[in-house]
Parts: sequence; C-alpha cells; structure tokens
Amino acid sequence: MALSYRARRRWALVILLVGLPLYIVAAVTIMDVLRDRFGRPIWWLEILVFVALGIIWALPFRSVFKGVGRDDPDAPRPPK
Repeated sequence: MALSYRARRRWALVILLVGLPLYIVAAVTIMDVLRDRFGRPIWWLEILVFVALGIIWALPFRSVFKGVGRDDPDAPRPPK
C-alpha cells in the first residue's frame, strides 16, 4: 500500500528529526568501539567509512523522501 503525500511528509519529518540523530549517535559509537578495539585507522579509510555511513542511512528511505518537496499532487488546483 502506497503512502499518501501527507503521510510521506510526516514520516520524512520523523525520520529527519528522530531517526537521523539516532543513526548519527549509533554510527559514531560504532566507530569509537572499532577505534578502541583496533586502533585508529588510516585517515582516508576513516573518511571513507563516514562517507559510506552518511549515504547508507538514506537508501532505505528513498521512497519516503521522493517528491516531498513538491506541491501536493492531490490538492485541488486553483482555476486560471
């Protein structure tokens, strides 16, 4: 079942305001645990991991964010 435009907007806000900060805390915590266990990696590898983690979080939510910035397609159009 596809989400309505309003539902996608609400879920996008929840994901950005709640989910993304939680994901950032989890990603930094995982990196800190790996640093403690294996030592600090080479600088370019560390940057590569953070960039990958920065991209990976959005992939499952593409359908939620798709078209959220546009006008509501179901809204009535004003007459010209």
